[in-house]
Amino acid sequence: MEIFFLEPVFVETIWGGSKLRDVFGYNIPSDTTGECWAISAHENGECRVAGGIYDGSLLSSLWKEKPDLFGNYPGDKFPLMVKIIDARKDLSIQVHPDDNYAKIHENGSLGKTECWYILDCKPESEIIIGHHAKNREELELMIQNHKWEELIRRVPIKKGDFFQIEPGCIHAIKEGTLILETQQNSDITYRLYDYDRLYNKKPRQLHIKESIANITVPFKEEQTDQKTEKLPGAVHTHLVSCKFYSVDKYDIDGLFIKEFEKYFTNVSVISGKGSINGISLEAGQHFIIPAKSGECRFEGNMSLICSNPE
Repeated sequence: MEIFFLEPVFVETIWGGSKLRDVFGYNIPSDTTGECWAISAHENGECRVAGGIYDGSLLSSLWKEKPDLFGNYPGDKFPLMVKIIDARKDLSIQVHPDDNYAKIHENGSLGKTECWYILDCKPESEIIIGHHAKNREELELMIQNHKWEELIRRVPIKKGDFFQIEPGCIHAIKEGTLILETQQNSDITYRLYDYDRLYNKKPRQLHIKESIANITVPFKEEQTDQKTEKLPGAVHTHLVSCKFYSVDKYDIDGLFIKEFEKYFTNVSVISGKGSINGISLEAGQHFIIPAKSGECRFEGNMSLICSNPE
């Protein structure tokens, strides 16, 4: 089956920057471009196939019309989304719902479990993951009294770090951070705090009630149990498996041959250059390896992040 490449969709944000152009060479719409929806079949930003026999096709159309490409994976929606996020400024402090809450309160949407691979960040950077409230009563009091510094949990980060963000986890990406995010196919975010910023001279909408309803108390840190192994032509790091996805990193140096066996595989080239089955690859390209594609022949010096639905 033919590997198909995707045309990314770009989203302008109040906290976005220009790294999507500076690092990956994307033709972004402005210097406040915060998100590259690299592999997406979501109605708020959908990718089309670029080149090949499916050129111009929407990913959602392929999902419905060619289920064999995806190993007949169950469900009426493409299950995953892959983004690159450039945070020139701090993102809002937020929380995501799980499938059950989103289905009831967000018109049948999927919930949002996600994970972050830190592509780059400033020295001594940090992100927000979790909180310090001991129980729900303390959580609500801290939020009502705007005791954000007491509430939020800050975590130091460096390039190459990886984090799993479950629904109910308070989180925020901080300024100067570039990440690759793998997530469920959902665009539901509840904004808990936005640093009192103004957008078009008004504060952005907050979702306090929804946030409190979804925040897990007390916070429990997720352990991703990463494993690294040396393979012929590559170093493989298994980053995480959960009930929605499995995510792996491959640092390729030379010739690496692999057969992907789980349904279909999303692939992002995060650095370097090389080829797959003779097709040239460079950083910033994203593609899908269909089910039953057989052995894939990678050559070059490059790093890939791959995700499969579980």
